[in-house]
Amino acid sequence: MKISAKTKICMVIGNPIEHSLSPQIHNAGYEKLGIESDYVYVACNVEIQNIADFIKGVRAMQIRGVSCTIPHKIEVMKHLDEVDEVAEKIGAVNTIVNENGVLNGYNTDWLGVVIALEKVTSLKNKRVALIGAGGAARAVAYGVTQRGAKLTIYNRTIEKAKELINEFGGEAYSLDDIEGIKNMDIIFNATSVGLASNKNETPLPKELMTNKHIIFDAIYVPYETRLLREAKQQGATIIHGMEMLLQQAIAQFKLYTGHDAPEDVMRNVLLDNLITKEKKYAN
Repeated sequence: MKISAKTKICMVIGNPIEHSLSPQIHNAGYEKLGIESDYVYVACNVEIQNIADFIKGVRAMQIRGVSCTIPHKIEVMKHLDEVDEVAEKIGAVNTIVNENGVLNGYNTDWLGVVIALEKVTSLKNKRVALIGAGGAARAVAYGVTQRGAKLTIYNRTIEKAKELINEFGGEAYSLDDIEGIKNMDIIFNATSVGLASNKNETPLPKELMTNKHIIFDAIYVPYETRLLREAKQQGATIIHGMEMLLQQAIAQFKLYTGHDAPEDVMRNVLLDNLITKEKKYAN
């Protein structure tokens, strides 16, 4: 890697950010395409109260691209020059591209969802059940309805589910009525239930899943959540959260560099790092 004053800097910001695998994914892509002298990707811890100053730094240092994670996806929007209509609709920016000093905001999270699903099935007229109605759920709701799916949201507080339905269409139910999920084609977990910190928990009883379902869990650490393990036992098709992370990163890669990302290389690097994390949590 030959970094010079001409090397364009891309980065991921968040708080915390030490866990991020984005630098490994993107830098592997740059190396594969032979553009590692043109681009470098780093991680930067930015506290929420410092986001305005950080954006000034992006302008001053001519940072090429920024990936925004928690807690910055909403707060950053008011500091940008342009926010595309999809990001406006979702209400969050996860990607900033610096075009000659003009900062443009995008959202690639919804593409991560849609592309990962469409590698398995068409979304047209599919019945999609979304568990959860928080920030992650907004990108899912936008993406699947844009592709013609019929959306049903299950959430602990039905009021939050109804808010999303009012924006994106569909039906809303509380988790008390989750038995109806048996009639869905695709089930997407957009809650934090099943994260490494509560890895023995699941948002959905095993008996409600069948071999007719596609089960997608947004969680990627652990790599295979209890939800996905039990779905597999029931004969369902499963999609790991890693796929959403990978596909949104591939969309970002194109926005930052103008090049098509080397998907296989980036997937292998991501998977290797996730397996390493898995072993760490197991010890």
